[in-house]
Amino acid sequence: MTMSDVTIYSSDFCPFCIRAKHLLDAKKVDYREIRVDGKPDVRAEMTRLAGGRTSVPQIWINDHHVGGCDQLMALERAGKLDAMLTG
Repeated sequence: MTMSDVTIYSSDFCPFCIRAKHLLDAKKVDYREIRVDGKPDVRAEMTRLAGGRTSVPQIWINDHHVGGCDQLMALERAGKLDAMLTG
């Protein structure tokens, strides 16, 4: 089974980031975490890539911008996340 390329921009003390990473960890998904704490240039790049969204987390699966924690959880509830992660 091939796993997708997952990237999450996060902050160390963000409860939504922790929740999103917990879900990915529970699914045994390897992901690349990019922390934005104290890095305005990294946050600016995230904001540009996320179409102006400044909140964390911002999550990508392959080249698809999922959005934040709420969107990730909605995909899980709808039964669509596993297909995205293995696609």
